Amino acid sequence: MSGPFRDDPEQDPRKEFWYRFRSAFAVVLSLVVLVGGGLFVADQVHGAYLSYKSTDDYLGDGDKPVLVRIPEDASVTAAGDILLDADVIKSMKAFRAAVRDASTDPTIQAGQYKLWTHMSAEKALAILSDPANIQHTRVTVTEGLTISEQAAVLAKGSSLPVSQFTKAIANTGKLGLPAWAKGNPEGFMFPDTYEVADKPTALGILQQQTRQFTKVTNTLNFTGQAGTIKRTPYEALTVASILEKEGKTAKDKKIIAGIIYNRLAKGMPLQSDATVLFANNATSKLTTTDAQRKKQSPYNTYLVKGLPPTPINNPGADSMSAAVAPAKTNDLYWVVIDPEKGTTAFAATITDHNKNVAKFQAWCQAHKGKC
Repeated sequence: MSGPFRDDPEQDPRKEFWYRFRSAFAVVLSLVVLVGGGLFVADQVHGAYLSYKSTDDYLGDGDKPVLVRIPEDASVTAAGDILLDADVIKSMKAFRAAVRDASTDPTIQAGQYKLWTHMSAEKALAILSDPANIQHTRVTVTEGLTISEQAAVLAKGSSLPVSQFTKAIANTGKLGLPAWAKGNPEGFMFPDTYEVADKPTALGILQQQTRQFTKVTNTLNFTGQAGTIKRTPYEALTVASILEKEGKTAKDKKIIAGIIYNRLAKGMPLQSDATVLFANNATSKLTTTDAQRKKQSPYNTYLVKGLPPTPINNPGADSMSAAVAPAKTNDLYWVVIDPEKGTTAFAATITDHNKNVAKFQAWCQAHKGKC
């Protein structure tokens, strides 16, 4: 073409620029539409997925903590029903899907678990499938408590009434006591930390204690060692209960045990404040009054020679070991001269003992209300 109708870009730079600009803009616009549309579609798909999931399942880690108890022999399905009732999961459909999709067949042990309301079924199942997540209920019984004192501790730890423990203790034939217990449970309810069962009973907890007592005595060869020192196991256990109150360290308990046997051999009264306090139902004190020491009781070892008729508390392993493996000593007296530090002084003569008693009395004067 010639003349004014000629259209040659190379002849007109401005037209060339606008030609290329329109082409590039069209490409960019197409990309924007494609990308925007893709993002829109992805957002719609994600929204639809969340809507689908939230129809039958909660999403996330949950809202409020909740304790869930799975009973013995509960199936996985039964566990799911419990979770549903506790509002942990939203539906059994979601829970069954979590079980089906699990990498291994889930097993759920009985016990109490900490979960959250509104959890995803998958995360709830993961918690139940790990035995490390079981919330254990334990109760600790310290050494030197009487049975009645233990009952109060066990009742609080198990949420059972004290009366149930009192009743179970009276049923001595079912406690699992050794034959040499003479039907008396005092001294045989071993102090330790015990796990409370899913549905605890007072008798069941007490039987745990007597089983542990048997285990400890077997480990110590308690009855055999008692025979070696020419004592019955019951006598040795009674000595152990005195040591639990009178001695502060394992070493001191062995020395006091040696002194007790020395005094018994010489026909001397034990003069143990611990037994007098037991006779007066004042087990929390450190010393005794003149009136308490005059109380007529077979447990008053100031008035009655020999051992008290039964243990005065439930001793621990250290005291039991000391009672059947006493230290060899010529001492005949002992007294704690610093109760806070647990320092005990020993003496072979009454003169030296009175000096030690003066030290204890001085400590009591300096620590009003603690003796």
